[in-house]
Amino acid sequence: MATQRKKFNRIKIVLLEKEKTSVWLAETLGLSATAVSKWCTNRNQPTVETLFKIAEVLEVEVCELLVTAKK
Repeated sequence: MATQRKKFNRIKIVLLEKEKTSVWLAETLGLSATAVSKWCTNRNQPTVETLFKIAEVLEVEVCELLVTAKK
């Protein structure tokens, strides 16, 4: 039986919590909306450097943007 894994995306969740949009994040970081959209849909991941920039503009700790693996 195949196990279905739920895909959580902390960047998307924090954006919702902060009442911000992915377009706002893209404009704030000077990046394309497509790049941010890919992060929010788990099709791509930001670099570590960009992750720190995201945390800074969202005023959160970097660890709040990461999903921990629970076994």
